[in-house]
Amino acid sequence: MFHIKKVILFMIVGFVFLCLISLIIPKETTPPNDARVILEHTSETYIAPSCFEQADATNFLQEGKLEEAEELSYQAHDDCTKKAFQSEKDSLFMSTLKSIGLIKTKWDE
Repeated sequence: MFHIKKVILFMIVGFVFLCLISLIIPKETTPPNDARVILEHTSETYIAPSCFEQADATNFLQEGKLEEAEELSYQAHDDCTKKAFQSEKDSLFMSTLKSIGLIKTKWDE
């Protein structure tokens, strides 16, 4: 009986230790492949939706995903789009919560 309590206590302490360590370890959260973009086919670039109004885009547009823009080898349309799709610097814990969808990222909008 005493041995089981010791094992359970060790597991709890280990879990708490891992959680605390995950708050310290840095990790970049990158934009998901399915992040929404506007494909600007004339200039072969992609535009972040939040940057569309200032982008001075042509009429040859299509809504798509970041993965599609990368497959087409399209570049970011401007500095606003580059900034919008810049990785976020988080802790391992926060990055994990964002990747499983418990916390929203800036690309979820």
